[in-house]
Amino acid sequence: MNFIDRRATLTVLGVAVAACVVVPNVLSPYWIYLAISAVVSAVIMQSYGVIVGRVGVMSLCQMSFAAIGAWVVLRLNLSDAPGGFLLWLLLGGLAAVPVGVAIGLPALRIRGVNLAVVTFGFAVSTDIVLNANQFPGTTELKTLVRPEPFDGDGGYFILAVVVFLLIAAGLALLNRTRLGMSWLELRHSERAAASHGISVARSKLAAFAISAFIAGVGGGLMAGQLGLVVAGNFAMMQSLALFAVAILIGPHNPEGAVMGGVFGAVMATILEKLKLPQDLGGMLFGVFAIFALRSGVSQTDFTRARKRERQARKFLESADAGDRREDAASAPVEVPAAVPPPVGRAGTAALAARGLGVRYGEVVALDAVDLTVPEGAVVGLIGPNGAGKSTFIAAVTGFVPGYEGAIELDGRSIDGLSPSARAQRGLRRTFQTTVIAPELTQYEYLAIGAGRRLPKKEADELLEFFGCPPGDVPVSIVDVGTRRLLDVAAAVAARPKVALLDEPAAGQSAAESLRLGRTLAQVPERFGVSVLLVEHDMELVRAACAQVTVLDFGHVIASGPTEEVLEDPAVMAAYLGTAEVPLS
Repeated sequence: MNFIDRRATLTVLGVAVAACVVVPNVLSPYWIYLAISAVVSAVIMQSYGVIVGRVGVMSLCQMSFAAIGAWVVLRLNLSDAPGGFLLWLLLGGLAAVPVGVAIGLPALRIRGVNLAVVTFGFAVSTDIVLNANQFPGTTELKTLVRPEPFDGDGGYFILAVVVFLLIAAGLALLNRTRLGMSWLELRHSERAAASHGISVARSKLAAFAISAFIAGVGGGLMAGQLGLVVAGNFAMMQSLALFAVAILIGPHNPEGAVMGGVFGAVMATILEKLKLPQDLGGMLFGVFAIFALRSGVSQTDFTRARKRERQARKFLESADAGDRREDAASAPVEVPAAVPPPVGRAGTAALAARGLGVRYGEVVALDAVDLTVPEGAVVGLIGPNGAGKSTFIAAVTGFVPGYEGAIELDGRSIDGLSPSARAQRGLRRTFQTTVIAPELTQYEYLAIGAGRRLPKKEADELLEFFGCPPGDVPVSIVDVGTRRLLDVAAAVAARPKVALLDEPAAGQSAAESLRLGRTLAQVPERFGVSVLLVEHDMELVRAACAQVTVLDFGHVIASGPTEEVLEDPAVMAAYLGTAEVPLS
């Protein structure tokens, strides 16, 4: 947990403790009731924080999960089930989990507005069912009795605050796990997450399950507050309104959940008591919308990011200016001494593609391509734009299904495996365009790439080796070139069999590119990772690669030792644009 997150957590904890002392002893019963409503809303907002804030999924049915939790609690109360309210609250949350998983299944194939329509359809269906069937206890007029010592409104407020804090603490711990960090990566790029060995399906379903559980607990708390509930408490428009608040405020941060709960529960009453027009609430909502549109993130994310960046910049300014990347343009770049590129171990193939073919209708992107990456070697894959280089990487890593031919990793076939499964087997890649969650620190991104939390010494060694800033620096303030280096470092951090690097030197100067080439040449010996390098920079290729394969129009036109291949007339003609299109 970084300093900003720790300070925000302590602030929320301090406010919660103060509220538990002040609210029951100072406020009138009416305001205590509103305070309970605000905390219950904040609990439900945390479910939006998981699915909307962390994963970025447009879910419009969280109040339907809350209705399930309330229904179960009231059903158990009507039956005088053993265990009492606190156990019923837990069971209500658990009852919502399988429904959350079922609703999450469409998210594996659809997203965006289409998924929003599916989830909103579930909310509408739930609304119809609830209006046709009353909640348990309504006909019998059997209200839910709160347990001691929480039977009074003051005590129940404290219970609601404790539940909120327990959920917030659980989510804070979850954020530090691979699952929690994978949600942030899913929000920005599912392809990048899969390339790091993250199962997109499992991560999304886990998010739906956990968010449904939290919403179910919130619904149970609402039942405990009101004694009996009606369908109107969980109307579909409630889900829509809270979704809008979640987008603007950011309930995945504890302070955002509190703000969302207060805004939803007591804003109208506060305006009425202050004799202010209700339209002012809409104006405030509009101000938040402007901030969200301006920054592309929620208000609490925006505020946290600015504080985190200011702290990181102060840290960088206090560090040695010669080690800072932003000074690289004005200071000579230290280029490692040239070393002979590793040639690999004879007869041992870390990666082998045989007869690899990819067709898009009548267009042949790859035609029977053979390519081998020996163990312990750096192999180059070059060719003009549109030659099929990125298509080759995409096919090998599983992002292009239905290819022809066979692919083996460390002597074992990986045909038919998903991208995440191939990554878990030891095949990692980078992309031409990096999509890294800006709120992550470099340490956190390395942990995602490695699939484990790296010891600080190991992480620092990787960052220093690839010329990245200190690990506590957030990704949001590093330049594009550094992000590409960080992407390479994350791929190597996993210690895969083979790392496939797609133009990692883009955005770097000639000297920095040469430095990277000589750095990559040391990767197999230092980290035990073979490398397939896709590049246009020939000096980088010469510095890093012992062997090169050249593609043109999806065909291999040359393959062999680097210098021999680069001097081949056919290769020179292809780069000069005079090569003839091969016949298929």
